[in-house]
Amino acid sequence: MAARGGGRPRLCSLLLLLLAALGAEAKNSEDVRCKCICPPYKDHSGRIYNKNVSQKDCDCLHVVEPMPVPGPDVEAYCLRCECKYEERSSVTIKVTIIIYLSILGLLLLYMVYLTLVEPILKRRLFGHSQLIQSDEDIGDHQPFANAHDVLARSRSRANVLNKVEYAQQRWKLQVQEQRKSVFDRHVVLS
Repeated sequence: MAARGGGRPRLCSLLLLLLAALGAEAKNSEDVRCKCICPPYKDHSGRIYNKNVSQKDCDCLHVVEPMPVPGPDVEAYCLRCECKYEERSSVTIKVTIIIYLSILGLLLLYMVYLTLVEPILKRRLFGHSQLIQSDEDIGDHQPFANAHDVLARSRSRANVLNKVEYAQQRWKLQVQEQRKSVFDRHVVLS
């Protein structure tokens, strides 16, 4: 138990270090841009122009390079273009992706636990005869016939694993009852 508690401060310090490193970066030049959308003009097709300029220079004359029209048509061409100044925070994007991947990793670890470790723990705690039957055995008979014994044992023991097992068995019994109601009796429980 002490090994688990020691991992949390390390994980928190690692995340704080990562956030500090990302926050210490100067504003990336790719975080700001001016985007000009120019529709077709005479024999020139429409184009989108992007350039890293300041907000005051966000206009057609500073962004559209090379200018596709000759000198006298530049003003008419630029009046048709719509230029917008865009700003984003790459630090926020990076932190969001890190949090998302961390949650995804935790869910993956939990899935591995449920598929590999939990059956081994069940065999050790409750023996082979009390394991939950497979989906092939679902029928008119009750697949959780020995669930009462498992629940009685879990009530007598006071550790966390037994409490989780009790809640899981109760949930599985409810799901089984709902399946029976929906598929056999065609009744939806509320």
